Amino acid sequence: MRMTLAVHTRQYSIHSFPPSAPIPSEVFAEEVYFICKTEEGLTLVVPSELALDSLEQETNWSCLEVLGPLGFSLTGILSKIASTLADVQISIFALSSFDTDYILVKKDRLQNAITALKKAGYKIIESK
Repeated sequence: MRMTLAVHTRQYSIHSFPPSAPIPSEVFAEEVYFICKTEEGLTLVVPSELALDSLEQETNWSCLEVLGPLGFSLTGILSKIASTLADVQISIFALSSFDTDYILVKKDRLQNAITALKKAGYKIIESK
């Protein structure tokens, strides 16, 4: 099965907050955002245009979306993508939703990631 990944045109930032921090209300107005809360902290991934007052932030991430939906019985999808990118020294920040996976790579490594993924047989398209 040939997987297709869509490159989002927007850039994303990854923010770190204390675990007790409230989620800024403006996050919920965004079309795409990710929230992860643990005992250690609160992590928000939002479009870079949204400025948040976080403890730390990592900016300039590009997003590759695995076009789905992906069934829960499918195995190794994220692992194969991560391995392909690790082989060319590209770090990732991986996220999953109920339907699919998202792989964030630094903007300055995006073209190298696309080249490596195409070489490995992935189809890459531009998304919204």
